[in-house]
Amino acid sequence: MTNSGLLDGITVLDLASVGPAARTSRWLADYGARVIKIGAPPNRDGVQITPPFYAYSGHRDMMRAMLDLKSDKGRDAFLRLAADSDVVIESFRPGVVDRLGIGEKAVRSVNPAIVYCSTTGYGQTGPRSSWAGHDLNYLASGGYLDCTGRGTDGGPALPGATVADAAGGGMQAAIAILSALIARSKTGEGAFLDVSIADGVVALMSLNVDEYLATGEVPGPRHSLLTGRYACYDVYECADGKWLAVAAIEPRFFANLCRALGCDGWTEHQTDDVEQDAIRASFRTAFSSRSRDDWVAELGPADTCVSSVATVPEVTADDHLRERDVFVTASHQDGGTFEQVGWLMAGCDRRQPAPVVRDPGVSDTDDLLREVGIDDAAIASMRDQGVIA
Repeated sequence: MTNSGLLDGITVLDLASVGPAARTSRWLADYGARVIKIGAPPNRDGVQITPPFYAYSGHRDMMRAMLDLKSDKGRDAFLRLAADSDVVIESFRPGVVDRLGIGEKAVRSVNPAIVYCSTTGYGQTGPRSSWAGHDLNYLASGGYLDCTGRGTDGGPALPGATVADAAGGGMQAAIAILSALIARSKTGEGAFLDVSIADGVVALMSLNVDEYLATGEVPGPRHSLLTGRYACYDVYECADGKWLAVAAIEPRFFANLCRALGCDGWTEHQTDDVEQDAIRASFRTAFSSRSRDDWVAELGPADTCVSSVATVPEVTADDHLRERDVFVTASHQDGGTFEQVGWLMAGCDRRQPAPVVRDPGVSDTDDLLREVGIDDAAIASMRDQGVIA
C-alpha cells in the first residue's frame, strides 16, 4: 500500500462493497487512512456485489479481509479487528448489524473510542427507515428531481451522476467521520453517526427548501435564477451542435456577455421577466453562428462565465485537468494499463506512485488477523471451515 497523508494512522473498517459508504472509504483512503474492506468469503451465500475492477478507483490502496460474519468465529475476528480500529462504516439496513453481533454497541464494548458510521437510504429511524432504495429514490424524495429540468415527456430529467450517493451520502459520511475524529481527539470519546442519504439530499436542496419555508414560493424548473428563470443562466447550442453553459449571474459579467455577443441592448434587462424569451432568442441566434470551442476560446477568459458542456471523453482530455494531475495511470492484471480519477480532493498528494488495482479475490485476511493476535493454527482452522478466505 502506498497511501499516506492527512489521515495517516487512522484505520477504517468498511463493510460496504458499493454505494455511498464505498465512496466514503474511497475518499478517506485518498487522505491516507488505512482502509480495510470487509467482505464475505466467495463460497458464502449472499456475497456482496463485486463492482467492475475500475469502479471506486479499483479500491486502490486498500486492504481486504474476507470473513463470514454469520459465524461466531467470523464475528469474533471482526471484533478483534474493530478493537484496533478507529472507524467502522456499514451500509446494511437498520438492525442487520445488531443481529450479526457487529453493531455499534458490540463494537463499542471492545473499543469505546470507535467512530461507528451507519449509512442508509432513509436513516435509522422514521417510517421509511426499512425501505429499499437507490440514488434516484433519494433524489426524488428530497426534492431534487422536481426542481431539475424536464425531459421530452414533461417529466423530471434523470440526473447524469449519482448525486445522492456521492454528495448526499458519501460526502456527508466523510464529513461526519472527520468531525467525529476531531472531537475524539479532544474528548477521547467515539461517536455513532446515523447518515441518511435522503437527509443529505435535503441538505443539498436547502436553498430551495428554505425559500419555500420562509416565503411559501414553490421552487421548480425555471423558478429561480439558479434553475433557469433568466437567460443569463442557461445552456445554448452552437453551430456545431455542441453546447455552452452560461452562468453570468453578476450584472458586470452579464454586460460583458451581451457586448461580446452583440446584444448590448439587453444589458439593463437581465432580470426583467417579460424580456427573457427575447433575450434567449437573441443569445441563441448569436451562439448558433460559431462553433462551441470558438466561443469558449473568446468568452472563457473574458469574465462572462461561459464554459463548454463537456462530454466525458472531453473531460478526460481537458488540458486544465491534465495540468492539475486529476488523472493517474493505474494497472490491473486483467485490465492492463488504464487511467482513472486520481487523488484529487484538496489536501491529497496528487503525485503518488501509479496504483496497482488488485483482483477482488486477493485477500489480506491472514496478515490482518495475525496483527490482532490470532495465531496461525487458528487462522488455518478458520480457513478450513470456510469462515475466512
